[in-house]
Amino acid sequence: MSDKNFDVIVIGAGPGGYVAAIRAAQLGFKTAIIEKRPALGGTCLNVGCIPSKALLDSSELYAMATHTFAAHGIKTAGVEMDVPAMIARKNKVVDELTRGIAGLMKKNKVTVFTGAGRLAGAMKVIVEGKDGGTELVASKNILIATGSVPMELPTAPFDGRYVVSSTEALDFTEVPRRLVVVGGGYIGLELGSVWRRLGAEVIVVEMLPHIVPFMDRETATALFKSLQRQGLQFRMETKVAGVDTSGARPAVRVVGPDGREETIECDKVLVSIGRKPFTEGLGLEAAGVTLDERGRIKVDDHFRTTAPGISAIGDVIPGPMLAHKAEEEGVAWAELLAGKAGHVNYEAIPSVVYTWPEAASVGLTEEQARERHSAEVRVGKFPFVANGRAKAMNEREGFVKVISGPRDRLLGVHIFGPRASDMIAEAVIAIEFGGTAEDIARTCHAHPTLSEALKEAALGTDGRMIHS
Repeated sequence: MSDKNFDVIVIGAGPGGYVAAIRAAQLGFKTAIIEKRPALGGTCLNVGCIPSKALLDSSELYAMATHTFAAHGIKTAGVEMDVPAMIARKNKVVDELTRGIAGLMKKNKVTVFTGAGRLAGAMKVIVEGKDGGTELVASKNILIATGSVPMELPTAPFDGRYVVSSTEALDFTEVPRRLVVVGGGYIGLELGSVWRRLGAEVIVVEMLPHIVPFMDRETATALFKSLQRQGLQFRMETKVAGVDTSGARPAVRVVGPDGREETIECDKVLVSIGRKPFTEGLGLEAAGVTLDERGRIKVDDHFRTTAPGISAIGDVIPGPMLAHKAEEEGVAWAELLAGKAGHVNYEAIPSVVYTWPEAASVGLTEEQARERHSAEVRVGKFPFVANGRAKAMNEREGFVKVISGPRDRLLGVHIFGPRASDMIAEAVIAIEFGGTAEDIARTCHAHPTLSEALKEAALGTDGRMIHS
């Protein structure tokens, strides 16, 4: 086997791709990975999950210093925000992690090709470098893991300066006086929170009547009210008719639910209406790879496309566009390739909105549960205001909501409150193993901890809460 022939070639080095490559190499496959960015890690590590969380943590600390430290007896007069230093720290975090991924490739003997990969037929892939040079590599198995890109709004196309995507919103050199966020999903709310905490006036324009529409309605409503209290403004059931960038400041024309038009002047417009699969320039059609009506690659339950030997995972296939979902698919694909029992339980994929408080969920919403199981649904809800650790932290906002169904089977868990992103893991495990609300209720939880709220909510499905 020559240096250009492999058992596995992965196109795309995001969380799904690089994890698939590592697992394939661990299983004994000669593996290569192709990435067009100079740094590995894909959108998540470079311009997505990691940098946004770095900014969220920095801005959260600033907000605590200016608004909540006093309640703890900490005096912080004259606190200032150094935005360039914050961005530099974010970039350092990203650099450390992407270099870490490069180290993992070396450790697992995965060959890395830098350039844009394109299917060339006969199980070959052309790698086109930025310098114009090309390489031809071949494999028995090709995995497409090219992720997704921000969707553009026809009435507000990106210009990279005034009308920006989440990528540019991670690198503002100063706090905008007024920021218009188009879209009330998790990306827009998270980045809107960052810049609101640092002093920007933030106006969220959402065409639907609810933010984060796929979230449990009660949880989404609690998040909405919390963000309003934090100063975010919302224009619900409102559409963007256009953006004029010819003046000194961008002017966003919006049309409200009553048909009235309003013009909002601002400094930046962040368009965050979702993401779409990145499949352009991959040569999919010529290779016989079929897409669905939404531009996603069609796959079977083993991630195989309509072209023999070519598979796909992550954001380019149906399902939630989440890094951890892609990672699980990458592992499952590699294990299936090795004849093992690769598996992804799509009913146990957690989702998180990293605002503060955080909102995290797994399984069915209450609305979905009642639609499927009607009267057999039981709900337990416990407020953080009744949790000892939350009070000690001065974090009293939010609740844990546990939903059980037939035979007490755990159907869904929704957490709105401090460290919800960490707390949800216990619920994911319970759902993954077919657990019940009683299983959580009977499990001893350390005291005092935030996780006791989950135990109490589980008790609540049977009317047995102790502390509320």
